[in-house]
Amino acid sequence: MTMNLFDQFMSPQMLGIPLIIIALAAPTMLIYTKPRLVPNRTTMIQTWLMLTFTKQLMLPLNKPGHAWSLPLVTIMTFILTMNLLGLLPYTFTPTTQLSLNMGLAVPFWLATVLMGLRNTPSNSLAHMLPPGTPLLLIPILIIIETISLLIRPLALGVRLTANLTAGHLLMTLISTATMTLAQFSNTIALLTATLLVLLTILEIAVAVIQAYVFTLLLSLYLQENT
Repeated sequence: MTMNLFDQFMSPQMLGIPLIIIALAAPTMLIYTKPRLVPNRTTMIQTWLMLTFTKQLMLPLNKPGHAWSLPLVTIMTFILTMNLLGLLPYTFTPTTQLSLNMGLAVPFWLATVLMGLRNTPSNSLAHMLPPGTPLLLIPILIIIETISLLIRPLALGVRLTANLTAGHLLMTLISTATMTLAQFSNTIALLTATLLVLLTILEIAVAVIQAYVFTLLLSLYLQENT
């Protein structure tokens, strides 16, 4: 019977408990550290990474946008941890589900838009029409910019889902090919196994980059509305 490669993206169950619940709760359990008067090395590294990322993320934003530092860093850490945990054997990656990614993208995008319309409505609406636009092109450009605005959360969710899904499919295909070729030629199987190791390293980089890109795009949307 031919295996369906997309079965790996269905949430499995263990003892009647969906693994997606455990996968969503794992980042919180791993990141939490016990309060200490004197921080250890792990806490110092976490603090340094968070401060460096926050400083870089908040640099192009003005002062009202700095209030978003905690939500943006939280969503970055949450997505990054889920992406990396999903690369471990016998685990499940929640960020390969479009429904979850859209559930993260739509509320954050909508919050930036509503905040811009409430605090700086003129600046937010000014992005809908570039200055110096000919009179005849004004209705067309407004429609195009409106569609572009509405499609942003879809682009956020689909980008994250597509990149992680493609990487997991490639890893599954190459690992299956390695197991099959091992029965015929050990040399070719060793080459495919080496390719699988390199692809795994690439997937680790993709997991980090996609979490960063997701948060960076949210900060850019926030920059337009503050």
